[in-house]
Amino acid sequence: MIVRIVEIPTEFKEALPILQKIEAAGYEAYFVGGSVRDTILKRPIHDVDIATSAYPSEVKELFKKTVDTGIEHGTVMILDHGTGYEVTTFRTESGYQDYRRPDKVTFVRSLKEDLKRRDFTINALALSESGQVFDLFGGLADMQHHIIKAVGDPNERFNEDALRMMRAVRFASQLDFQIESETLQGIARHSRLLEKIAVERCHSEFVKMMLGVAAQNGLNVMLDTGLDRHVPVLGEHEQALKQLANSPLSLQNEVQVWSLLAFTFGFSRGQISSFLKKWKTANKIINDVILTTELLFAIKKQQVTNWLLYQTGAANITNAIDVFGPLPETQTLMSRYAELPIKTKKQLQITGGQLIQQGVLQPGPELGKILDYLERAVVDGQIPNNFDDLKAAAVNFLNED
Repeated sequence: MIVRIVEIPTEFKEALPILQKIEAAGYEAYFVGGSVRDTILKRPIHDVDIATSAYPSEVKELFKKTVDTGIEHGTVMILDHGTGYEVTTFRTESGYQDYRRPDKVTFVRSLKEDLKRRDFTINALALSESGQVFDLFGGLADMQHHIIKAVGDPNERFNEDALRMMRAVRFASQLDFQIESETLQGIARHSRLLEKIAVERCHSEFVKMMLGVAAQNGLNVMLDTGLDRHVPVLGEHEQALKQLANSPLSLQNEVQVWSLLAFTFGFSRGQISSFLKKWKTANKIINDVILTTELLFAIKKQQVTNWLLYQTGAANITNAIDVFGPLPETQTLMSRYAELPIKTKKQLQITGGQLIQQGVLQPGPELGKILDYLERAVVDGQIPNNFDDLKAAAVNFLNED
């Protein structure tokens, strides 16, 4: 199948001088990989990658400003008017002892040899300066039929880089494609190799999968192939995952991804923390997931207090609503939050320093206790948020204590 893209995207046009300079020196150069795939699918382009028959030393001779970002694997970054373009020499790879990176990289002059080492046919595409798409492994037809298929033998591809199995699942979700049968069998056969991959890499692919337009598609593949048993915790909750995989999912961010899982699994605060630390999740995300999940449980029980809304905050209330759905139980939450007297402790109309200056109490542990009491009382509507009422309430609190 011969395809020519008449109007190439702006991102490619801006990088054309790089291709033209390499080609003027007598070498081949192409746009390759995901950016070509996404152009054909009319999806946004994220990274513009260039592959060339020029060796790294030859690329560096052609351009004034370069950075050796991955020189051992043939990658040189060319800096052009403040933009960095990664240019990688055509190469072959061999010896994947860690199931992730090649032990040996050999630079070659052949585009076919370079495309042959790529993961899936839909990613083994090259785009020339003229707009012609070079498709040597049937990627265009697979794209037309919404199929994800390994280049060559899927067993070899997954032994070379076990993360490719999670990438297949992620593409199945993001593109709403089906994984071709031999490729699917290869994933099932080699799913245990996922344990060889750093959790951080699996984390990134899994979150992207859950945010895809067909996340349930990706979840079903993970369950059918056993991938869920080779990432942290998920394999212990297969029944719950099957329920999710049979439900339409529409998640907007990482907090919603983990909150949905924690809510579905019935996790407590401590279990959420343990779960997400195993996935090497950022502390800020863990805290937001805890707040969002606790609100989800309160929504389910119809026990949402103003204090809980205050603690959760606007962003995580939105996360909870998106996860739970726009049901009667969630419709008033944002308006209730908007009507709270204060949104943060800093909005209290009295400070610890003022309480000391007014002679209400001396510096010490009691100060924090009083401020916590005043904060909660204002949020609950028991005390007006003005200086005189807050001072009087503080005095009463001390006298009663």
